[in-house]
Amino acid sequence: MTRAKDNGVAIGGGEGRIPAERIRQRAYELWERNHCPPGLEMRFWLLAEQQLRAEVTPEPAEGEVA
Repeated sequence: MTRAKDNGVAIGGGEGRIPAERIRQRAYELWERNHCPPGLEMRFWLLAEQQLRAEVTPEPAEGEVA
């Protein structure tokens, strides 16, 4: 997996912004845990972004509308 240069870009808007470097680190960890399959870099990037966004965004309380 190639490493992208982090130019300080944060993904998302408002309070839910996730630094690209954090996404890259998570994607790399996921890629390694899955035995480094070639050609799936984007899939792991998107999975990492989804996981990190879920960690930042609280789920609505029961009965609360999102």
